[in-house]
Amino acid sequence: MTVAEVASLMRVSKMTVYRLVHSGELPAVRVGKSFRVPEQAVHDYLDNAYFDVG
Repeated sequence: MTVAEVASLMRVSKMTVYRLVHSGELPAVRVGKSFRVPEQAVHDYLDNAYFDVG
């Protein structure tokens, strides 16, 4: 998935996705000048990002 697609799916900005990629929290592959994120990696990140409030 492209950074824009990931941002749309997660409902965050593209800059947030770039920060997650650069910090290593979201694995990605560099293709030319852009990044590609495996779809399963996005779903895994979202599954592990939930926390119980209250």
